[in-house]
Amino acid sequence: MSIAEKLQEIVGRDWVVAKREQMERYLADETADAIRPKPADNVVLVKPASAEEISAILKMANQEKTPVFVRGGGTGICGGAVPIADGILLSMERLDRIIEVDRNNLMVVAEAGVPFGNMLKAVEEASLFFPPHPGDEGAHVGGLVACNAGGTRAVKYGVIRNFVRGLEAVLPTGEIITTGGKLLKNNQGLDLMHLLINSNGTLGVITKVIFRLCPKFNSSGTLVISYDSRHKAIDTVPQILQSGVIPLAIEYVERDVIEISARRLSMTWPATKGLAYLMVILTGDSEDEVYSQGERVSDICERNGAVDILIAERREEQANILKIRSEVYSSLKPRVADVLDITVPPASIGVMMDRVDAVAQRYDVKIPTYGHAADGNLHPHLMVDLAEKGILREVKRAVYQDAIELGGVITGEHGLGVIRLADLDLCPDGKIWELMRGIKQVFDPNNILSPGIGVL
Repeated sequence: MSIAEKLQEIVGRDWVVAKREQMERYLADETADAIRPKPADNVVLVKPASAEEISAILKMANQEKTPVFVRGGGTGICGGAVPIADGILLSMERLDRIIEVDRNNLMVVAEAGVPFGNMLKAVEEASLFFPPHPGDEGAHVGGLVACNAGGTRAVKYGVIRNFVRGLEAVLPTGEIITTGGKLLKNNQGLDLMHLLINSNGTLGVITKVIFRLCPKFNSSGTLVISYDSRHKAIDTVPQILQSGVIPLAIEYVERDVIEISARRLSMTWPATKGLAYLMVILTGDSEDEVYSQGERVSDICERNGAVDILIAERREEQANILKIRSEVYSSLKPRVADVLDITVPPASIGVMMDRVDAVAQRYDVKIPTYGHAADGNLHPHLMVDLAEKGILREVKRAVYQDAIELGGVITGEHGLGVIRLADLDLCPDGKIWELMRGIKQVFDPNNILSPGIGVL
C-alpha cells in the first residue's frame, strides 16, 4: 500500500492530494524567490481535521521512516514551510475552530489552523484585546507559536511567547500531550510548553493554543514624527522610553522606502517633511491620557530635532498609517533577494544601522533598512542586484558579523527555517547546537518531523 493510500485510510480520500498541479500553492511560502528552498519532487499533501488524525499520520510516518513537514498559513519568510525532502506535507487548515473566548479568565482557546485575523475578530467582539500583532493576519495561530512571532507591539507587550498559557501538541512519535492551561502560574516540572514555542515544527505538531488576553484599551493615537537625520530619530527612542511613556509600538522607516509602499497601495503617506520617520502608537484608558502621552513624546522629539509631528486620532487614519508600514516588505519583495532579521541590544540600533550603511558602501550597493526601533530588531533588505553580482551571501554574512559583534543575533523574529542554517557557523558556541540536536533526538528519534528545518 502506498503512502497516499495509507493517508486516505486515516483522513479519507477527499483530504489527500497526490497530483503536483493540485498542490503547487502549498509548496512555497513568502520567502524571497532568490533564496527560497526548492520543494522535493515526491510529496503527498494531507489535510487532517484533528489531533487524533495527526497522531495516526505521525505513527505511520515513523513506521515508514517518511519525513513529515508542517504547513500553516504559509506566511513565513525563511523557508520553514517548504517540504525539502520527499514525504508528507501536513496542512493544518482544517483545524480551524475558535473553541472559546473566556472573558472570566481572559483567555482564548483556538485550534492551530485558525487564521490570526479570525481570532483577532472573535477577541474584539468579546471586547477584549490580544496584544501581539506579528503582521500578516493570514498566518495560522499555531504557526505564530511555532515561530514565536514578534511584530510591532513587542516593545510594550513582548512577543507571542509571553501570551501562550497552554498547548496541545502531537509529538513526532504520535503521542498527544497537553502542556499548561488557563493558568497564570505553573511550576509543575520542566517547562515543555516553552520548549515547543519557537520549535519551528521540529519537536511536535501544535494542534491547540490557549492565549492570555487583556482588557481592551479605550483610546489610541498614532504619531508620525519627521526628521532630517536618521541619527536624530534613533537617538530619540531611548529618551521616549526613559520618560515613562511605553508606546504600543515605535517603528523606524525612511522616506524612499515608505513611499514605495504607499504608492503600491494607492495610499498617501501623511508626512511631507523630513527623510526619516518614527511611527509611535500610544494607547490609554481615555483620550486625555493618550493626549498627555502624546504631548510628552512630542516635547522629547522636538528637543531632538524633529522637523514635523503629525497625530492621527481617527481609527481609519491610524489604520492607514499602520497598513502602509506593514506592507513595506510586500511592496519591496519583487526587488528583494533576502530580508534579514537581525536583532541587537536596543541602545545599539543606531550603531547597527551605521554598520549596515558601511557594508553597503563597501560593496557599492543599496541596503534599505527599517525596523522596530525600540526593541533592536532591524530588517535590512538585500536587493536582487546582489544576487546578480554574486555577492548576496558575502554581504549577508558581513551584516550578520556586525550584529553578532554588537551582542546581537542573526534572527529576532523570523526564525532559522531552512535559509539561515548555513550561517550558524558565525555563532560559534557549539555546545548550544549540540544540546539542541540532543533535544531533537529525544523528541524525534527517527528524525521524521521537519528534517533540515530549524536545527542543524
